[in-house]
Order: sequence, then C-alpha cells, then structure tokens
Amino acid sequence: MMTRRSLAALACAPLALARGRNDAGSPALKMKLGTQHAPNDDVLRVLPALGVTHMCSDLPSRKFDENWSAAGLKRLREHVESFGITLDAVPLPMSSSYITKAENPEIILGKSPARDREIDQICEMIRNCAQAGIPMVKYNLNILGVVRTEPSAGRGGARYSTFVYDQAVRDSPALSEAGPQSAEAMWNHIGYFLKRVVPVAEEYKIKMACHPNDPAMPADTGFRGVHRVLGSVAGLKRLIDTNPSPYHGLNFCQGSVSEMLKDPRLKIADVIRYFGSRKKIFNVHFRNIRGGFLNFRETFPDDGDVDMLAALRVYKEVGYDGMLMPDHVPKIAGDTGGRQAFAFAFGYIRGLMQAVA
Repeated sequence: MMTRRSLAALACAPLALARGRNDAGSPALKMKLGTQHAPNDDVLRVLPALGVTHMCSDLPSRKFDENWSAAGLKRLREHVESFGITLDAVPLPMSSSYITKAENPEIILGKSPARDREIDQICEMIRNCAQAGIPMVKYNLNILGVVRTEPSAGRGGARYSTFVYDQAVRDSPALSEAGPQSAEAMWNHIGYFLKRVVPVAEEYKIKMACHPNDPAMPADTGFRGVHRVLGSVAGLKRLIDTNPSPYHGLNFCQGSVSEMLKDPRLKIADVIRYFGSRKKIFNVHFRNIRGGFLNFRETFPDDGDVDMLAALRVYKEVGYDGMLMPDHVPKIAGDTGGRQAFAFAFGYIRGLMQAVA
C-alpha cells in the first residue's frame, strides 16, 4: 500500500542511486531483483530489460536424470548466464504439487525404503549443484498442494487467487490420498529428511531454502486430515531450530507468511525481522494479499494490505542480500502466461528497491 511518505521516497530515489548510498549515508542496497519464471529463451531475452538480474530456474527435471548431473546443471547455469542473468538457485523435485502429482512423495509420507532412495537422490543433486557452481536449492515439504477456492474479482477486472477456509472445507473430501497425518507424524518425516540432507548441504556449501505451507490451516484440525506444521510462524521457527546449520533456511514467501497472520499489515515486519536477523531468509517471494488467516486474496503488489515499502526497509535493516521476486500474479484477460502481470510486478519491486537504496 503506497503512502504519501512512500511516494516522497520514490521521488528521491534517483539522487540516492547516483550516490550509491541512501540519504542516511548507509550502504547501497544489496538485494537483487529475481524471478523463478523463465520457461523459454524468449522470456530470458526480455528479463534483463525489465531489470531482472538473478533467477531461480524452472525445475531441471522431475526425474533424477542427466539434467541433474553436474554437467547438465553446469550447462543450465551457462545458458542462463548467456542472457546476462545470474543463476542463484534451482528447485529440487520436491514441489508444491498435490501428493498424487508430486515428485518424490515418499520423503514427506515417510515410507521406506522408497524414502531413503529418494533422499539419496536429493543428496546427489545437491552435490552436483555444488560442482556446477549453483549455490542454492529451494524445495517444499508438502502434501496438500497450494489450496485455493474460487478466484475473486480484483482491480480492473483482474482475477485474484482466493482462499476461504469455510468454503474449502465444504467443497473438499474429508481426507487426502495421504490419509490422516498428525502434527507429530509430519515433524517426524521432516526431521528425518533434514537429518539426512542438511549435513550434505553444509559439506558442499549449498543453501537449502524451504517454502512454507500455503495456505495456513487451523493448528488443531488441519485440513483433509493433514496438519500443515509449516503453515504457521511457530512452525517455521521450529523448522529452522531443528538444525543450526547456516545452510538450512527459508524460501521466505512473504505472501504465504502473511496468510498465516490475522493482521499481516501490523505483524509481517516482526516476522521478517525474526528470521532475517538470524540469517535464515535465503530467498524472498515478494507478494501481497488482502485479508489474512483463513480468508485472503492474492493481489497486485501495490493493492494489498501490506506496506511493501515498509517491508523492504526491514529486509534491508536485517542485511538481507538475496533475491526479491514475485511468485504468483493476478490473472489479466488476454495476458498469456501472466507476462504483463509479472512485468508490472518487476517494475514495482524495482521502484521500491530504488526507494530504499
């Protein structure tokens, strides 16, 4: 949400950029404008013109094949770099898909020996990333996927992705295909994975960025029999406390975290400050919403409840130096692949970055 003060800061941005420092004399911003959506070379050619300098690639492959070899990952990095973009991360085949469509599902379901085989492959992918010069991987620990209800009308006729818990409960089966999954069971599966994988990441100096569960669900009942333990700030705190390694942290989705809060406008800064001051924010999905816990809409970045300029100042305060990227955007009629919506988001984020530089 832009305020009069925000606009004044934007107006002063060019002078601050010329000096390389802000008006208080602090160092210039170290954050980078990034993306995780570049499905083809046509998009890669456009991104630098929009100010995008860094990225997380699309999934190299859903299977552990040649694309996940050190040579395959190096080719991917060099291809991205040929467009003038730095490849900071790749997603592991542990996505936000619903469990029946997910890659490596036994990791989160805890079923051995398939679980151990899948974890061994993840460890090898991490080693190969190190050899290929890719410093970070991102991943999900998820069963239910990204749960949404019917979209709602947004600005200018755009369609905003929406979640209303009462409607979701009414329209969904009682249990998922995973069956009942208690909080204790989920923490056991997560702990087993981290115990096996984080030491490998630490040995090879690869950051592991875990995405929160999206959206949050009631802690006492969960949703469809599954307790979403990474769908609360308390759960994310427990996650990072599970292993003290500097290579174990968060793909901090500001939108998903806002969805955990009853009043994200007032509370999001404290959450950013908590994880950022502990250097546990490895990547940021810089997204805004209207509403909060159990009832929200995903908006354009300037049309939500969170003051994005104020949030960005907190990232700077805690010394965050990674990527800021949009992850979801509203749907606009005729906007194939969301390209116009993403271009708007890139421009808005870049303007905010200039304002606090």
